[in-house]
Amino acid sequence: MNHSDRLAAFVALGNHLRQLTPDELASLTDRARNANTWFDLPNVTAAIRGVARLLEEDTLHAWAHRYPAEPSQPRRIGVVMAGNIPLVGFHDLLCVLLSGHILLAKPSSEDKVLISWITQELIRLEPRFADRIQFADRLNDADAFIATGSDNTARYFEYYFGKRPHLIRRNRTSLAVLNGGETAEELAALGTDIFQYYGLGCRNVSKLYVPEGYSFTPLLDALEPWNWVLQHNRYQNNYDYNKSILLVNRVPHFDSGFLLITEGKALVSAISVLHYGSYQHEVDLADQLTNVAAQTQCIVSAGALFPGSFAFGQAQYPTVSDYADGVDTMAFLGQFA
Repeated sequence: MNHSDRLAAFVALGNHLRQLTPDELASLTDRARNANTWFDLPNVTAAIRGVARLLEEDTLHAWAHRYPAEPSQPRRIGVVMAGNIPLVGFHDLLCVLLSGHILLAKPSSEDKVLISWITQELIRLEPRFADRIQFADRLNDADAFIATGSDNTARYFEYYFGKRPHLIRRNRTSLAVLNGGETAEELAALGTDIFQYYGLGCRNVSKLYVPEGYSFTPLLDALEPWNWVLQHNRYQNNYDYNKSILLVNRVPHFDSGFLLITEGKALVSAISVLHYGSYQHEVDLADQLTNVAAQTQCIVSAGALFPGSFAFGQAQYPTVSDYADGVDTMAFLGQFA
């Protein structure tokens, strides 16, 4: 199976995902939700559509042809996958297989159903992939490693994988920059960056940077259509708990009835909570963002006006070349070419 064959298989997979019927999506969601109750129909559907976008033919070909087509010898690449949002490990799967290597995957128990399903669909479309995909609890036989986890698990990965080539990712989160001049439509779009996947992804906005004296009323009004997140009992429980903590500790905050916004230095916030920090001028803002760059996955701003940012509503729609932690996975795999 050569590079063209592999590309064709992934393009076919993308076409297949785009043709899934509502009944098929519902059935798949039922299976996924049994293992992880956060994986409801809106989130599973969004994830599958996101993977399909990665596999659009012209985009995929242009990206893949930037890298070596074939390795001198296929290596066994151990991949420890996260499971915080549906199919979050798919991009690593794509990179390993498309670059011509053998995938030794350790899926998260939180996302094992969907990862297993999508690999089965890929093998159905291209049976020769069966010899290149293996699921394992232990990755001792791998020649190199890609691992995604928390800062604590990253130290574990460094210890166990440190003697072989490795790419290890740590905790990151995403930020929004506001200037006070955003339209209601732009603020509404920010809701997708905050609430999609219930805020569980590293591309979810968990902190706002706002000018001093910023009025939160327009933002809270624009986010009101997202109040349906309370229909998920785990989100409701998190909201109730975090609200009680803020009230008991008398922490000043804004409360929309389903979202809590409070000033804080931390970048990562609890489910149902957003932190915010203020800035005086653009230089002050740039300095603050530089200080947290190593913990930032992406930044969003209205119209993507802030340098290097995504437009509001686009954080959850990365392209195939938007690498996690900003580290080029294909370049890492290319060292074995």
